[in-house]
Amino acid sequence: MSCHANKCIECTVQECANHCNSSNYCSLESILVGTHEMNPTVDQCTDCKSFRRK
Repeated sequence: MSCHANKCIECTVQECANHCNSSNYCSLESILVGTHEMNPTVDQCTDCKSFRRK
């Protein structure tokens, strides 16, 4: 299966179905970034809401 790497969205999460295996890019046109915290203060509080497990 061929992957169209979106060079505007870098990604290193190889467990995601949207990850391009041949390079560290996402195949989606856009992503949704969200949080799981009431008051996010560090990058660990953010999540890629477009993540789909392989």
